[in-house]
Amino acid sequence: MARLYADEDFDHPVVEELRRLGYDVQTVQEAGRRGEDDAAVLTYAIAQQRAVLTHNRRHFIRLHGLTQAHAGIVVCTRDPDAAALARRIDQAIGRHAPLDNLLIRVNRPRKP
Repeated sequence: MARLYADEDFDHPVVEELRRLGYDVQTVQEAGRRGEDDAAVLTYAIAQQRAVLTHNRRHFIRLHGLTQAHAGIVVCTRDPDAAALARRIDQAIGRHAPLDNLLIRVNRPRKP
């Protein structure tokens, strides 16, 4: 199962749901790395061999294009239903494992 690194603004309830699904998720806060810019977040994730989880889509999509090798980047739209977002992340990761050098987009479904 993928090892994940949730950036500073990633919703903690989603982290907890992913952990319930069996994922090893570390947060920026747990790593004691608050306040770092996005490039530093990605650099740390690479060193730890973890895929980044983020809601900061624009910046991490750009970093994906600038970075030659990483353990994956999962960009997500926010969803007040943490369990639903965690399930979508799980499904997306399951379709693409391993995540090395991949950019995975996980979007909230549009309302009918």
